[in-house]
Amino acid sequence: MDVKQASLSLDSIVSSFNARIAELQDLVVARNMYPASSVTDLSAVDATLKALELQLQQIKDRLREETLAIPKAKKLIQASLQQQKKLQNMSAYVPSYLPQPEREEVAECSVRDEPSRQDHSFGMHDPKEEPLPLPKEKKGRGSPPVWYITADELDSLSSYMRGRLTLDKINAAINDMAAYAEANSQLMTAPRKKLTESTLEKALEIRDIGATEGVKGKHFFLETDVKGPTLKLDNTGKAIFTVLRHLGRLSESRIKNHRVFVLLRPH
Repeated sequence: MDVKQASLSLDSIVSSFNARIAELQDLVVARNMYPASSVTDLSAVDATLKALELQLQQIKDRLREETLAIPKAKKLIQASLQQQKKLQNMSAYVPSYLPQPEREEVAECSVRDEPSRQDHSFGMHDPKEEPLPLPKEKKGRGSPPVWYITADELDSLSSYMRGRLTLDKINAAINDMAAYAEANSQLMTAPRKKLTESTLEKALEIRDIGATEGVKGKHFFLETDVKGPTLKLDNTGKAIFTVLRHLGRLSESRIKNHRVFVLLRPH
């Protein structure tokens, strides 16, 4: 109900009550004009009249409050619609597939949270006992960047470049690339004593590639690292590489007989 309809309803109610009050007032006047012996006692009519006047005033107050609340409700509805539109735009940029945290990261988070839990048991610990030190954060390049493409970016591509690629498939491939780069980053920073014979040779090769110009200090992976689960060296994978190079998500170079892909920040 808008303000105009509320005003019309209020006018109708007020007119009805005013007509009833006028009739009762006529009865009161008639009682005062004639002796008490000729008319019946109208005390009940007076009580009814006062009750109706009070009820009418309450209705007026209630309708006034509802009328004043209408603009606030409209603003609230408008803000809710704007928020809904923002959430819909955000959901369009988030792929249906998101990478799950590694077990080591989950274990590390649980260890960090453990000292903050308070033990309320009485007399079980020495009050002078110092809490265990927090584990040191791993030094390195940090987590690889994961910059998903948006629906607008995908729509901006030509039809022959886009082909049958979907937003979810491309963003799932970006997750795979970040996982490849993370594995190489761990090989580069791992102590030599923790490397096995099968990983030592690749670690040394990865470190040499990571020290070259254009790759140093960045996250990268090799063509030989591409083994799924989404990104593969097939026609679809080649199309994904072409799209991501075009959108500025990665660059490609050849170093020591290897095709090297460097993850880039979109401009």
